[in-house]
Amino acid sequence: MLGDSLNGIRVIDFTQVAAGPVCTQTLADLGADVIKIEAPTGELCRALAPFIEGQSLGFMALNGNKRSVALDLKDPRQLEAALQLAAGADVVVESFRPGVMKRLGLGYEDVRRLNPGVIYCSVSAYGQEGAWQHKPGVDGVLQAVSGLMSVTGLPEAPPCKVQVPVVDMVTGYVAAIGVLGALTRRRRGGAGGNDGEGQWIDASMFASAIALQQMSFASYFADGIPPARIGSAAPYAAPNEALRCADGWIMLAAYHPSRWEALCGVLECPGLLIDSRFCELSGRIAHRRELVQLLEERMTRRSRAEWLKRFEAVDIICAPINDYSEVIASPAFADARLSETVCHPIAGELTLPATPLRTVGEVPRARRPAPLVGEHTREVLRAAGIAHENEGSKTCL
Repeated sequence: MLGDSLNGIRVIDFTQVAAGPVCTQTLADLGADVIKIEAPTGELCRALAPFIEGQSLGFMALNGNKRSVALDLKDPRQLEAALQLAAGADVVVESFRPGVMKRLGLGYEDVRRLNPGVIYCSVSAYGQEGAWQHKPGVDGVLQAVSGLMSVTGLPEAPPCKVQVPVVDMVTGYVAAIGVLGALTRRRRGGAGGNDGEGQWIDASMFASAIALQQMSFASYFADGIPPARIGSAAPYAAPNEALRCADGWIMLAAYHPSRWEALCGVLECPGLLIDSRFCELSGRIAHRRELVQLLEERMTRRSRAEWLKRFEAVDIICAPINDYSEVIASPAFADARLSETVCHPIAGELTLPATPLRTVGEVPRARRPAPLVGEHTREVLRAAGIAHENEGSKTCL
């Protein structure tokens, strides 16, 4: 199973909130033993709403398949325990502001002295180097500063962000890809043939947000014209946008010549094929507003379901614009098994998104529920040979 790919790999996780935890949960989904180090009061995401029985749904969604060790890094003995755990790991992932781990004595060089083969991944807003390295950042701020908000929404509306934390998520996946690449390089001996060589990976939210916009930045580098906000439309094609029906909306992509012709046939408006404004793709892009108005005059005469049936019959690429209730009721969601039921010791039985990582024919194992604060402190420290005492303490030190 794909979920066994990283069996035997130990990850020490000093991350919080979203980007870092996405990285480490991805590694956990691939079979790594991920040990989350957090303060005895718990990491920040545990305090973020919404809650079930006092447990953060956001935290539970991003921290399945992990174990939790509670350590107060301001306490010298507990800080030393954290360093010992890092020294025995294959991978360390952290998401503090650059310099914090170094000041604690847990930086890359500190861990590398004890563990030369460590793969150390730092997740931050702007990276480990440069003028902005010490600036803080969260998803919305990075959507703003990276230009993503300048291309999102409608031209006449205020600046708009993607509601889901897309920069957090993609940064987590970028970090995980970097870790996987470094693990492969280490196993193969590295470029210099030094078997067991480690690396320090710099995964920044800013770089990840720019990478999300590769096509748009390539266009800007070529012509110097900042992309405009055009709502649901694609700047390079038309029609390729949301269109209103009698009872809802459809996202439709019919810009290829054969599909454009098919669309005009289904809508019974052959005149558009010879209209000088619309007969070529460049014209349809230039006259997008007029085109959408003409298409919607036809489409508002029938229901969404009827148009979808007609469009799909002639291979026009389209889909309903679903809300979440419609998404989870769809055959695609069920067929891909994209939700799972977990039983949390406090929140009880709940449904969460499942891992998207799977092979053909594979049903991925359900994740273990997100851990309670310090739930595995004793077992992890004991297994690592780290002195522990005071059995009633979360930290056991």
